Amino acid sequence: MEYLDFELPIKDLEEQLTKCALIGKESDVDVTESCKNIEKKLLKTKNDIYKNLTAWQRVQLSRHPNRPYTLDHINSFCGETFMELHGDRTVKDDKAMVGGLGKIGDQSFMFIGQQKGYNTKTRQYRNFGMSNPEGYRKALRLMKMAEKFGIPVVTLLDTPGAYPGLEAEERGQGEAIARNIFEMTRLKTPIITIVIGEGASGGAVGIGVGDRVYMMENTWYTVISPESCSSILWRSWEHKEEAAEALKLTAEDMKKLNIIDGIIKEPLGGAHYDRENAFKEVEKTILAAYDELKDLTPKMLVKKRMEKYLKMGEFKG
Repeated sequence: MEYLDFELPIKDLEEQLTKCALIGKESDVDVTESCKNIEKKLLKTKNDIYKNLTAWQRVQLSRHPNRPYTLDHINSFCGETFMELHGDRTVKDDKAMVGGLGKIGDQSFMFIGQQKGYNTKTRQYRNFGMSNPEGYRKALRLMKMAEKFGIPVVTLLDTPGAYPGLEAEERGQGEAIARNIFEMTRLKTPIITIVIGEGASGGAVGIGVGDRVYMMENTWYTVISPESCSSILWRSWEHKEEAAEALKLTAEDMKKLNIIDGIIKEPLGGAHYDRENAFKEVEKTILAAYDELKDLTPKMLVKKRMEKYLKMGEFKG
């Protein structure tokens, strides 16, 4: 397990607990009481840290290298029923954007999401979860296929942003994202969107227009990363913590602003501490959302979706 800077007190206690258990195993000394005391202290420390996280600490947790990514979630929900589909039928297959058909129980879903890598090689292969225009066009192709066959769409957001390279701009990055937003507003099938990691800027919104939008507890969703915001406003990354607070990017902030419909609880310490329970919570949320949407007619679905987004930003003077 890798630890973030604010998790170092937990690391120390876990190391103490391991040593204590080892002493008990290798000698005749009874360390039961000592181990119990360390366990109590560890639980208290975890609660103190994770129940009072700052916005920047949640950003750090969303980027944790052990955090489950899109394909981890999909493989947990669907098992062997998941069939990945490739290519945008124009340029190539974007490895940063994955999608395909899969079943949760007896219900088919079209899953689409950004995929990051686990090490240097796979991070380069997945372009660090930053999609090119062909990734967004692949996503749209799969959504249109789902609409044709009446299959609900589930999008999983986890990206530091759309790829900003010259070649991406040459192939119409802005148009591809704008086209997706436009088409998703009028897609005649249910769309369930979940932020499972980073939800940065248009790169996330390009597959993020849903009838129901949820965020996992330790994720963020905003127009710009705290580091980029800090470098624009203060000409330095040193104010990233201040920027994170000002951006109101946490799940709690988004719920208060009525941008999202709900927050998915994570195990204490984050989704990487107990992957199975994290997967179960996301799966339960998807099925509950689908139950709310499945009986709506296509016309009513689109109407309610449009109303949902038109209400955003309204305020009373």
